[in-house]
Amino acid sequence: MRRTLPGRALLLAALPALLFSGCGRGGAAAYTQKAYILSVPAQVRVYGADPAEGKRIADAVFAEWNRISSDFSYSDPSSITSVVNARAYGQWVRTDPEFMGLLRLSLDYYRLTGGAFDITFAPLWPIWQDAASTHRMPSREAIAKALANVGSEYVQADYSGNRVRFTRPVQINLGGVLRGYCFVRASRLLREMKPAFPVELRLGSDMMAYGGRDWEYRVADPFDESKVFGTFRFKGGVVLSSSGREHFVQIEGKLFSHILDLKTGYPLPDFSSLVVYFPRISGEDYMSSAMLAVMGREKAFSLLSRMNGTAAVWIDGSGRETLLLNKDSGAAWKKAFRLF
Repeated sequence: MRRTLPGRALLLAALPALLFSGCGRGGAAAYTQKAYILSVPAQVRVYGADPAEGKRIADAVFAEWNRISSDFSYSDPSSITSVVNARAYGQWVRTDPEFMGLLRLSLDYYRLTGGAFDITFAPLWPIWQDAASTHRMPSREAIAKALANVGSEYVQADYSGNRVRFTRPVQINLGGVLRGYCFVRASRLLREMKPAFPVELRLGSDMMAYGGRDWEYRVADPFDESKVFGTFRFKGGVVLSSSGREHFVQIEGKLFSHILDLKTGYPLPDFSSLVVYFPRISGEDYMSSAMLAVMGREKAFSLLSRMNGTAAVWIDGSGRETLLLNKDSGAAWKKAFRLF
């Protein structure tokens, strides 16, 4: 099931911010192209390439990311996700292997987290949006009513037939896995294109680094985004980030994360940020930072400690950090120096 990109996506791809100025690390001029994809800023930087080659690489990456955004969007009425949401209650709906792969990953995360990561969270979102605008806590009754219509156990998958069915009128939203999937596809694309230049990809607060050079990822202070909390340095790979304070709100005098624990229906407690480094990203060698965040620090770090080459920093609600550096990780962490 494939469609051409909708008009707005084509316009977005055709009118990026194009820059060929300034220098990257090491003094190499960088071709830069920007867009807005999956509701977050996106950027491709190609170090040392001439404008034609830089544009060729950036155009290919953004075309693939726009395709993913179009095909699996929750809000686009013509997307595969929207078609499934409209038709799958009580009947099988045929999709395609790519959609089913994303669905399988999401359902695996649901089981791995004991239900804390759940793509059927749609009924809860307007409740917390209203709480953010009114600065009043939602009632326990409203949360309980919404949770009654949440649950990935109501999603049935026939992987051999590429079909999905809902046993209750739930709605699925694949947003929690799409950024990571964009990097999976970009990694494959770059391996096929074999660019002779280092390439840096940004999607929201996530980053992928391709090619040999010294890379760094600056972790923003969750309490003051104008300051740097610390820096990961590495030779290549992917950094995935979930920040509870990226869109935090104040309700009845207390700050709440925008990341929900779908077992309880409430925002994650005592959480500010999780930043995870993976040396590569393809199929099973990475995990969504949002999924890891809802697991909690101990379970997330236990899982990451068994994955070769990973590193992570967890920042709790009071700003205390916990660092994981596997012995075979190529990443190094440096905490920012503060006078006060």
